[in-house]
Amino acid sequence: MQDNTYLAAHYDPTVDELETLKQLEMGELITTPEALHEHMSGRLFERGFIAKNSAGELTITATGRALIRRQDN
Repeated sequence: MQDNTYLAAHYDPTVDELETLKQLEMGELITTPEALHEHMSGRLFERGFIAKNSAGELTITATGRALIRRQDN
């Protein structure tokens, strides 16, 4: 099956997206229902900044950590 998701060449994360990544980096657990309740953007999944572990919890990826470092500089 082909994925037709469009990804713009330039990505500017929202403040909420950066906050979510920082929470995950600090070890806070965020489950999918919590993320949906908080209207977390699917862009974090689409861009590979977060992923689900085997327990269904959201985790930050190496790409997500790199994004945080880039925004902090």
